[in-house]
Amino acid sequence: PKPPCVPLPPLPRLVREFVAQNNTSQIKHVIQILSQEFALSQHPHSRKGGLIGLAACSIALGKDSGLYLKELIEPVLTCFNDADSRLRYYACEALYNIVKVARGSVLPHFNVLFDGLSKLAADPDPNVKSGSELLDRLLKDIVTESNQFDLVGFIPLLRERIYSNNQYARQFIISWILVLESVPDINLLDYLPEILDGLFQILGDNSKEIRKMCEVALGEFLKEIKKNPSSVKFAEMANILVIHCQAADDVIQLTAMCWMREFIQLAGRVMLPYSSGILTAVLPCLSYDDRKKSILEVANVCNQSLMKLVIPEDDEMDEAKPSVTIPAEPSSEESLSKPESTLSGPHESPLFFPCSCERIQVTLNLDGIVQVLDYHLSDTSIGMMTRIAVLKWLYHLYIKTPRKMFRHTDSLFPILLRTLSDESDEVILKDLELLAEIASSPAGQTEEGHGPSDGSDVRPGPVELHVPARAGQLSSSSTKGLECSPSTPTMNSYFYKFMINLLKRFSSERKLLESRGAFIIRQLCLLLNAENIFHSMADILLREEDLKFASTMVHTLNTILLTSSELFQLRNQLKDLKTPESRNLFCCLYRSWCHNPVTTVSLCFLTQNYKHAYDLIQKFGDLEVTVDFLTEVDKLVQLIECPIFTYLRLQLLDVKNNPYLIKALYGLLMLLPQSSAFELLSHRLQLLGDGPASRTAASNIDYTELLQHFEKVQNKHLEARHQRAGRAEQLDRRVVL
Repeated sequence: PKPPCVPLPPLPRLVREFVAQNNTSQIKHVIQILSQEFALSQHPHSRKGGLIGLAACSIALGKDSGLYLKELIEPVLTCFNDADSRLRYYACEALYNIVKVARGSVLPHFNVLFDGLSKLAADPDPNVKSGSELLDRLLKDIVTESNQFDLVGFIPLLRERIYSNNQYARQFIISWILVLESVPDINLLDYLPEILDGLFQILGDNSKEIRKMCEVALGEFLKEIKKNPSSVKFAEMANILVIHCQAADDVIQLTAMCWMREFIQLAGRVMLPYSSGILTAVLPCLSYDDRKKSILEVANVCNQSLMKLVIPEDDEMDEAKPSVTIPAEPSSEESLSKPESTLSGPHESPLFFPCSCERIQVTLNLDGIVQVLDYHLSDTSIGMMTRIAVLKWLYHLYIKTPRKMFRHTDSLFPILLRTLSDESDEVILKDLELLAEIASSPAGQTEEGHGPSDGSDVRPGPVELHVPARAGQLSSSSTKGLECSPSTPTMNSYFYKFMINLLKRFSSERKLLESRGAFIIRQLCLLLNAENIFHSMADILLREEDLKFASTMVHTLNTILLTSSELFQLRNQLKDLKTPESRNLFCCLYRSWCHNPVTTVSLCFLTQNYKHAYDLIQKFGDLEVTVDFLTEVDKLVQLIECPIFTYLRLQLLDVKNNPYLIKALYGLLMLLPQSSAFELLSHRLQLLGDGPASRTAASNIDYTELLQHFEKVQNKHLEARHQRAGRAEQLDRRVVL
């Protein structure tokens, strides 16, 4: 007969006996059998039994289970990948029991547990997800209670998993970040640069719930940053914010812009090396409409705060020898070509920068800033407010760092001149303000005393008439005479170059001269010295080869001189011609005004040179009288009736002492056809009577020489008109042939 069967003891009792005997080898043997022959078996039922057995074994081991956690956990985690959802659920249940018994002992294995849980968080089976959530809460409780969590070892895994695109995985990641942030003994802020980019990407998730969780997490981090700015690695996160400030998603962009605002205000000059990237992100936002008002307001604060960081000391610092090394920002080309790109991973830097910028000497990367500003000003599609902000930035840089900025002036000049054609008056005003600062800043004065003129800026040629020595030397035939206006002692070497290029701009773009010419010149007279502007322009126009443009430009300048309130002081200076300076100015203006006969007469009326005005009108009989000529005479008659010439009309009362004024006016009357202007002037002359004596014409001016110059200029104009007529006739013949 067979011996009776002796039943084996239950697994928990067997394990407890081995524990009592301190039989480690037998315990490991049992766990190995449960793992290899059951949990990792090819048969589903065996795998299920193995998982139950491993959980029971863990319970039996009690506090000693920590000694065998690796052997207990690994087969269970393997079953997390089982194709059968029921087995994945049993694996989740088994691991829950193992972790519940071991408690804090599982922390050395936290990374593998977290990795497995992050996969189950996206499991399609609701039961598995429910089981994983129970396990997840248990792990969070253990981490919260413990002070031995290995944050350094966990960060690389977190950094990797944070870039998951699965909604459930993202929710799982954010929940853990919130838990770790809430633990007092865990300083997650030190590792924020590792996960900040991933957080901003999660912020763009389609799920409102996940977005909300991410907003909360970012909000908590920002609160912590404000509380402890001295321990924040601002420099390591600057590039991340620059990229997300350009995001297409409004929520991401607004949040990143708010962070950028706080960073600039808290870190101060530590953010200066990233100025070009910040401006690349911020400047376009300044042209947003009311639909993005929140972003616009925050971007404006960022822009203003960043501008305040630039100080005069930046003009003295040597860019070649920075005091500290700060992680490099992306090149401006990269920032401009990939405005919405995202980072593939966190930014690593070994440096830590405290927010106390007073103790740190940071070098301003002016080249990168100017490149970004130039790009945005050149972009015709950019908004008006952005262009204004760019011009304000350039003006601010010229004020704070003029020495360094003048290195960029030659490259900026063309775009600044093109900006004068902008549709917005406000943009033009800011542009003129900047150009005026460039033209008047002492930093723009070269050692030679004249501007960096190239051959294309002026049209050199002999000056045909020397100004009488009594009136002061206006110009010469030397090269230096072409480059530096002698009437601009308070201006720098760029002033004359600016005047030359402005007139070239008017010459090549006649619509600009017609629509904005007077506006531009009047504003410049407010920003700079009006006498310098008129003196230099007259000096340049004296050499102008395009005689038609010279005539048009002189007519424009004369109208501004006679009618603009900004020129009141200059008009008073020219009325008396008592000083050498005023006579010098008159002679300079006269030579250029000769391009237009009627404006020359009006200048003589303004300066009370009535005899010379009469002599000029006598010469009009030798000129070609055209419709345009008569129209200008008509306009002059209308001007005589304006407040500007009140003194002239009063002098008509003294017929005896102003015979040439009467003759000049009668000369104009004889030139006019019987029109409304003829009737107006005729009626005025009929009112003549006796009155108080008037001043005599100014002395110390060689009017004979001026009259000869007038005849010479008019002969040039007549010859030019004949040449144009001849070319037109030849063209007509070619067309007929």
